[in-house]
Amino acid sequence: MNQCTKIRVYHIPYSLHSQQLQFGCRIHHIHAMADVIEEPVAVVSDPNLIEVKLFNRWSFDDVQITDLSLGDYIGARSKHATYVPHTAGRYSKKRFRKAQCPIVERLTNSLMMHGRNNGKKLMAVRIIKHAMEIIHLLTDQNPIQVIVDAVVNSGPREDATRIGSAGVVRRQAVDISPLRRVNQAIYLLTTGAREAAFRNIKTIAECLADELINAAKGSSNSYAIKKKDEIERVAKANR
Repeated sequence: MNQCTKIRVYHIPYSLHSQQLQFGCRIHHIHAMADVIEEPVAVVSDPNLIEVKLFNRWSFDDVQITDLSLGDYIGARSKHATYVPHTAGRYSKKRFRKAQCPIVERLTNSLMMHGRNNGKKLMAVRIIKHAMEIIHLLTDQNPIQVIVDAVVNSGPREDATRIGSAGVVRRQAVDISPLRRVNQAIYLLTTGAREAAFRNIKTIAECLADELINAAKGSSNSYAIKKKDEIERVAKANR
């Protein structure tokens, strides 16, 4: 290994490097200056011990799922941790596989609804990121925890289905499966935020943050909570 190739082990600031090259100095001048730069200590750690945080800020470790029945269907554990809500997974390939999709990514995908928004994943990710920042400022909580609480509170537990054939049709109350509860909650949350932002000076990120915070509290100001109560009220009348 010659003297010039040894330079690569030193960390030289880009500005310093560019100044030397700008004035036509030789490579050995850079090598002489590299000797006075403090060399950082390389720390080798186990990749399994590195904590993965959403947007490099929000941790998945302390997230609690209060509803035991939804624990396996809300992807908010440490094993679902990602840096961005975009895993490019083929979750629709097999039944129930989407239950393993991180819950924040499912919320992101649900924002891409209606034809003009199809495929705009980067825009949806940006909306989610801004909404999480707003949630943290307003509640001083982990936004992932607020999203999980909103999903748990927004999923209806009972619904009415159509029973019968031909002309005789009646509605019968039925229990809702855990996966459909999560699906319905995500749909209602994003629909409420989208409708609130339409023809409004508030951005979609602000409306989504308000919707998630109200739903996490169980407030009737939330579109998702009002729809959930309405669905359960109709089901109760058809028991």
